[in-house]
Amino acid sequence: MLHSPHQSVQAAVPPQRVTARDQDGPWHAEAVCRRDEAGLFFAPSKEPTAARLSREEAAKRVCARCPVLTDCREHALLQPEPYGVWGGLTAAERRVVLARRRRREAELQKTVRPAISRVAAAG
Repeated sequence: MLHSPHQSVQAAVPPQRVTARDQDGPWHAEAVCRRDEAGLFFAPSKEPTAARLSREEAAKRVCARCPVLTDCREHALLQPEPYGVWGGLTAAERRVVLARRRRREAELQKTVRPAISRVAAAG
């Protein structure tokens, strides 16, 4: 039997992210998906496309009402979780978010390096 996404990661909460919620317990203890069927969040093998899209939309509706959506999404992005719907995003959508973050970080590095060089040269 599969567990909900949050039941499978109880020990995997990133230790570097300490929030007020962490003091009361792990974020996944409050996850709405703990009460739902795990099959909603993970694809069965050879699932037809129409069924997958419908299932993912249903999972996203569960996520939309979850009080820990942001914590769940960040967990899935930091791990990174390769399968399932986490924090209202599919694996493909998470890959897009991660690619955008990498591009943004690369752009920031390009603007920071010249500024550091100018400061060092002026000093």
